[in-house]
Amino acid sequence: METTPKNDDRIAKIAFASVYPHYITKVESKGRTKEELHEVIAWLTGFDARKLQELIDEKVTFETFFKRAKLNPNTQLITGVICGYRVEEISTPWTQQIRYLDKLVDELAKGKKMEKILRKG
Repeated sequence: METTPKNDDRIAKIAFASVYPHYITKVESKGRTKEELHEVIAWLTGFDARKLQELIDEKVTFETFFKRAKLNPNTQLITGVICGYRVEEISTPWTQQIRYLDKLVDELAKGKKMEKILRKG
């Protein structure tokens, strides 16, 4: 399924800070922790908790969030469907990166082991 430029632009302009509380709620409601969420975000983006808080306080868009990130070289190992799209087939970089994060948060909430989420061995 191909994304549309209009949808890609809409998603890129969403403030990360507006979605972040939903990530926390999602994982905590399933028995996971904010610290585990931060570990997943750090693995994907390279942002530690301090930098993550700075970006939240700055109210950066997802586009800016991922422009500043140093993506993990193993992101190509993130596969599957999220929001109706197969993440490995999304051609727009920002949209793909946002969906990578959505996929990892979803895996965390579903109770996957951290070593599987972080694509270790």
